[in-house]
Amino acid sequence: MLHDHPPSYAPEWGSGGIFGLKYYRGVLYYTLAFDALSYFITDSGVERYRFEQVGPLPTSGGDTYNAVEAVDDRIYFGGWVHAPAVYEGSESSLRGTVSFTNKYSHVHFYDISDRRISLLWKEGAGRRDEWAGEVSEIIYNPVQDELLIARGDGTINLGVYSVDRRTGEARRVSERPALKGALVYEYACFDVLERQIKDIHGVLFTKAVTGVQCVDLTNGKVSYAQLGDVSKRSVDGAPVSWPQTGPAASAYGRFFLFVKGGAFVGNPLDEATEPMRFVRLFDFGDSGYFSRRTVAKPIGGGVLVAFNAYSESLVRPTNQFEEMVARATNTIVGPSVLLYITPPTARIVGAFGARITSFESVGDRLVIGTNTMSNTSRYNALPLDIGYRSFIIESVSQLLESPPSVRFSVPGVLVRDKVFGGIPTSGYRSPRLVIRSGRSNRFHVYEYDFSLPAQDAYEETYDITSGKNVIDLSGFGNSILSFKLDDADLRARIIIDLLR
Repeated sequence: MLHDHPPSYAPEWGSGGIFGLKYYRGVLYYTLAFDALSYFITDSGVERYRFEQVGPLPTSGGDTYNAVEAVDDRIYFGGWVHAPAVYEGSESSLRGTVSFTNKYSHVHFYDISDRRISLLWKEGAGRRDEWAGEVSEIIYNPVQDELLIARGDGTINLGVYSVDRRTGEARRVSERPALKGALVYEYACFDVLERQIKDIHGVLFTKAVTGVQCVDLTNGKVSYAQLGDVSKRSVDGAPVSWPQTGPAASAYGRFFLFVKGGAFVGNPLDEATEPMRFVRLFDFGDSGYFSRRTVAKPIGGGVLVAFNAYSESLVRPTNQFEEMVARATNTIVGPSVLLYITPPTARIVGAFGARITSFESVGDRLVIGTNTMSNTSRYNALPLDIGYRSFIIESVSQLLESPPSVRFSVPGVLVRDKVFGGIPTSGYRSPRLVIRSGRSNRFHVYEYDFSLPAQDAYEETYDITSGKNVIDLSGFGNSILSFKLDDADLRARIIIDLLR
């Protein structure tokens, strides 16, 4: 009963995808964004919901952060919806937007026994150019029998909120914006985002993750851990540029917070015992490659997480800064991958196209939601979702058996003289790196793994010359490798081949 979803009418920015995949008590749920269409699939058939309880049709949006939770006989799902959607496009200027006047953040639930969908809570800003914080995470607090929701994408009403499961009443627990979280011991831990700000060109964006906030499930008190200078936490001793939030997970008694450039992992509740450390993973500098708008889930006792080649992009720049962002985000350095973390090892187990938006285990199968197009920004709204959204179903055991052959091709202009990479070599017999250099240079290789607690990297250096340089990486074994050029080489091309 699963089928592909081609481009369709849905006024939004670029493309959404298949989000929130959840299999619970015989029901497979997902929301198709940007169509604002939720599916509930059982042996008896398929039920569809267009969010008409939020407002009039036509609707658009849905969920782009995988906000879903299952409790008792209910599947809770959240996100945001335009109801009705109002597209404001201009053919002559190639600038399109969607009015936020009818944009609402929401939490619904599907009652499995009654096969009934109910709107639990909604909130809108009621303004053309502002929106209430989207629901990007739902975590059940069994101690207080409440839902904790994260809200970090918006202009007003951001933070961590509690929603009463019976009345839908919402109250703010923390005013610090958050996108994703997970249960850690008797706490629910979330990221802390620096507030959304406008740059010199008026572009609204969230700068970075600056810390972790944890809500005590018993008394509701919130504790905060500031991340500060990331280079002091990084296993390879280097900072990371713009660590935007990806998914979060909990395993091995630690909090995993994936960001652009890698993952923070450790114990934010007691950093004196084990601090949050930064492990670089698939960091390609200014590229848009990272674990954005996807999921990290426990599979077989480890953590399975997706890193996406093309999650977000800017395709119609209006100034010099945006032209730089457009070039960087539209440079595809490699395939999207599934990474399986079983400390001290992290290994690539799947390679796919532009985006993996969600996945879920159903028995011995993994249902993967994919998309061919990114979520775009600024004046890039269109009257339709232009992505081709489809499913892949894999055997979990076969997926975890052996890694796919993968190539990453990185222009020197994206990484300059910064540390980049974080490439797992586990399972590959013949990994190698080729640098086509425009000058003589010194090249650094940092070797580490995913040990818990995290351990500092070891460093080796190589002298390279102008032209083609080949470095055999097979001697590093089941490691993770990051790299650095002493001097920026804007003409360089760094190719990483991972061969089985």
